[in-house]
Order: sequence, then C-alpha cells, then structure tokens
Amino acid sequence: MQELFPSPSAGRFGRRQKRERGARIPVTVVTGFLGAGKTTLVKHFLEMPAGAGTAVLVNEFGQEGIDDALLRDSSEKTVLLGNGCLCCNFRSDLQVALHRLVVDRERGVIPHFGRVLIETSGLADPSPILTTFATDRALGGEFFVEAVIAVIAAADGVKTVEKFAEARRQIMLADRIVISKTDIADEDAADTLTARLRALNPRARVIAADYGRLDPAWIADAASARDSAAFLAEAAEVEHTDAVKSFTLTEDAPMAWEPFARAMETLIALRGADLLRVKGLLNVAGCRGPVVVQFVQHIAHPPVELAAWPDHDRKSRIVFITRDIGEREVRDLLAAVRALAAT
Repeated sequence: MQELFPSPSAGRFGRRQKRERGARIPVTVVTGFLGAGKTTLVKHFLEMPAGAGTAVLVNEFGQEGIDDALLRDSSEKTVLLGNGCLCCNFRSDLQVALHRLVVDRERGVIPHFGRVLIETSGLADPSPILTTFATDRALGGEFFVEAVIAVIAAADGVKTVEKFAEARRQIMLADRIVISKTDIADEDAADTLTARLRALNPRARVIAADYGRLDPAWIADAASARDSAAFLAEAAEVEHTDAVKSFTLTEDAPMAWEPFARAMETLIALRGADLLRVKGLLNVAGCRGPVVVQFVQHIAHPPVELAAWPDHDRKSRIVFITRDIGEREVRDLLAAVRALAAT
C-alpha cells in the first residue's frame, strides 16, 4: 500500500477531502466495467455548476452501496437501486425510482431537478435501461435518454474488452466513451485503446479524462441524443461471466490499518488478476472520517480519508467483486495477518 506524505492539516492518508428537449427531463446513463472510474467522473460532474439540479440513481453489484454513499455529499437526491445489475433485475427498481422522483418533486419532498444521471453497475448491460424508456409510455412522457457514456480505464482497457462480453457491450452501446486513469497508464495506452474502441463502435465520440475531470458540457449535452429503441437492434444479448461473484465484508469496530493493508498486498500479489474491483469505506482506528479504499486487479489506489462520514452508519464495509475468489478465503487471510500482527 502506498503511504502519502502528511501535512500539518492532513490526516493519516493525506488531506481530508470533502468530498431541454420540450418539457421532458434528460437522462444520462454512465456505464463502464468494474473499476473503470464511473463514480469519480459522476462525482466531479455533480460538484460542478453544470451538475446542479441533477438527480442520481446508482446501481451496484453487491450487498452494500459504497458508490451511493460516496455520492451523497455531491447530490442529495441519490437513490440506490436494488442489488444486482440493471440488465438482470432492473425494470421494477428503475421504473419505481423514476416515478417516485417525479412524484416527490411535484409534492415538494425533494428540490426541483432538471436532469437524471444513472450510474450502472460494472456488470450492467445498458440496453434494458434504454428499453425501459422506449416501452414505458409514462416514463417516455417525462424523460428522454440524452446520452449513454461508457467509461474505460486506459491501462487495462484493451484486455478488458477482449476478455469480458459485458465490457464490449457497454462500449458498443455508448454515444460517448471516456478513457479514464490516463495518469497511471503507459504513454501510448490511450492511443492503443482508442483504436480498439473505434473498431467496436465507430459512431461514438472518444475523449480522455484526467482524474475524472471533463468539460461538463461533454456530459450535459444533447448533441448526440438519438432514438434508443432503434439503437437496440444493433447489439445481441449478453450473459454475465459465470465465475464473477460478489461479497461484502463488514466490521462494526474500528479496524487497525496495517493488518488490512498487508492482507490486501498479499491478495494482490497472489491473485491480483482476479480482483475485478474492491471498494470500501473503512472505519480506521485514529481517523476522523471514513477511509476510501479501492483496488482494481494489480492496482491499489492511494487511500483517501474523507472529512466526514456520508451517513450515520460507521461500520466498515468493503465490497469485493472477484473471479473465483471466495469470501471465506479473504476472511481467513485477513484473520491470519491480524493474528501475526498481534504476536
């Protein structure tokens, strides 16, 4: 794990972070494979003036809503959809959530919003979302899909689209593609990936983002809005990779940082390729706010301490999305490292 150089005003992990078309409401769908950087992109947009008045729907694959918690201080109208992915179990959750947003806005329960942003899970197929808006006449009268934006990491993007049908599907259905994490990739990685993306989807506009930052007009822009129902005919059905599984580790008491960090270093060294995404909020002993951790295969992102918890839940919760790594194995590894650290 990488330790950041502290400053007098910083915590253990560095400086604490604070975290129209007629009358219809535009909808932006942000998709992308596990660990691509969707939440970073969305959070940055919500913190910009252009992101004001945006209602956010977050869908996560796992038992705990980590991305939802991280976005709550950016948008007070965040709604966490049910577990699973939108391509497998989306219709009732999505429709109910959207209808509820409209009703709550009309009743004054929530402030006015002029845009909806849907962040899908990393395993989601975006096409059923588009089908929902095309086939639900009530929703079609209130909303229209303005753009589907796919996010893909520069360093491992080529391998991801080669290996996972879900990732290829997300790219094929996108209007715009964001290449993320260029700062931690080889110099020519973005150009190599761009060529592969254009082969999969020659229609989409492609742009690179630094640390999740983009011109907000690139997200809130109707220039490439299109008929979603017609677009669906261009792609076939996709199935999830059977070996992908998700589980959540939770702990009520504050945890010691070093044993956790050493356990994750071991897991990355032995099975890094099979850690599709690990993301969590940790209650680390000695820290004032939650510590955000994220691992994507062999990459360990620097831990970041937030200035405050996003809600009243102070337990540590870490979502693992893996290929052929079980919850029992991870729990046993963490317990073994803690036992050795205590001796």
